[in-house]
Amino acid sequence: MRKTVLAAALLALSACAPPAPQSAAPTCVAPLAPALQVDLYFGLVTKGREIGEAAWAAFLGEEVTPRFPDGLSVIDVAGQYRTPAGRITRERSKLLIVVVLDAPAHLLKVQAIVDAYKRKFDQLSVLRVERAICAAF
Repeated sequence: MRKTVLAAALLALSACAPPAPQSAAPTCVAPLAPALQVDLYFGLVTKGREIGEAAWAAFLGEEVTPRFPDGLSVIDVAGQYRTPAGRITRERSKLLIVVVLDAPAHLLKVQAIVDAYKRKFDQLSVLRVERAICAAF
């Protein structure tokens, strides 16, 4: 009986254990190599008006391309978020995707882009997602 109770207690405790950490770099099969995908979501509404395509293109050319000249992708997306006041807001957004092989050298470049966007367009935040991937160019 003691063994059964002990086994049940150990099983219950193991259910509370945090998952094992994932490897920082995935195992990639050639020609793929470990890389990092950085996704930045930029809202296009500021002070009640929409940031136009010309202003976005200028920002991309002045702040993003010089930092990641080897390539990037931009996708138009429909965004939604909760304001600090608790209201749900929907707005057009831009999703910037950059794949970097030089992690962590990208960190300062990405932060500079985020800071420049927030300052230039009076934004509260830019959503940033990073994930380890396998990539080949």
